[in-house]
Amino acid sequence: MPDRAASRPPLDREALARASGWRFEVVAESPSTNADVAARFREGGQPGLALVAEHQTAGRGRLDRTWVTPARAALTVSFLLDPTGVPVGRWPWLPLLAGVAVVEAVRRSAPDVAAGVALKWPNDVLCADRRGDRKLAGVLLERVEAGGRAAAVVGLGLNVSQAADELPVGTATSLALEGVTVERTSLLLALGDELAARVAAWAAAGGEPDGVRSSYLPLCRTLGRQVRVQLPGQGTLEGEAVDVDRDGRLVVRTAEGERHVGAGDVVHVRQAM
Repeated sequence: MPDRAASRPPLDREALARASGWRFEVVAESPSTNADVAARFREGGQPGLALVAEHQTAGRGRLDRTWVTPARAALTVSFLLDPTGVPVGRWPWLPLLAGVAVVEAVRRSAPDVAAGVALKWPNDVLCADRRGDRKLAGVLLERVEAGGRAAAVVGLGLNVSQAADELPVGTATSLALEGVTVERTSLLLALGDELAARVAAWAAAGGEPDGVRSSYLPLCRTLGRQVRVQLPGQGTLEGEAVDVDRDGRLVVRTAEGERHVGAGDVVHVRQAM
């Protein structure tokens, strides 16, 4: 089998070091960038850190699902944020905001797939067309506390150059599989710019969701579909996904009325057959 990693260029550390807004730090390998950034915060690290791993060996997705990336084939990065002035009850909007930032960064860097890049509630970025929905990226939010301080770790995993046999499931994709070649450093810089600008605007508004929500709703392909929501304990909820409320919860219209479910309340959200 050819050495694919050898054909994939590393991130440009010098270009990242010159970037404003984030302190980018690139490591060759990490079990989990989210866990590493959380540990840095507990050791006194300050918000503004963006830790990027060229190869992630034991990453975690939502509900502790594992996520591994081949060397230099993806963007695996975790951002340390201090949303000063934002009530904790508004923090669930952060992964949704980050999803919008990923969509806009991909659209800037890969305009050929711009029309098909969308979101699935709560934390997936998709490439979608008549062939269906294929997962391009995922977002994970973790709240970290230490010494009376609290911070948010926003982890992003974006598939860039993986071949089909390097992806964990058949419903995943990469930019390369969508026919697009993207230089990872420029994509990461675009992502950092989008995330910083959107977090700053959201925090300046005290975490009020109206601005984020107006950006998120048109991108969310979950809305308007019949869905089957798997709940903890083997329970299920079926109905039409009709909205995302001001707390970032999915609103599902069922035969018994509307139900509002948060990301922490669900195991899976799938389109009902």
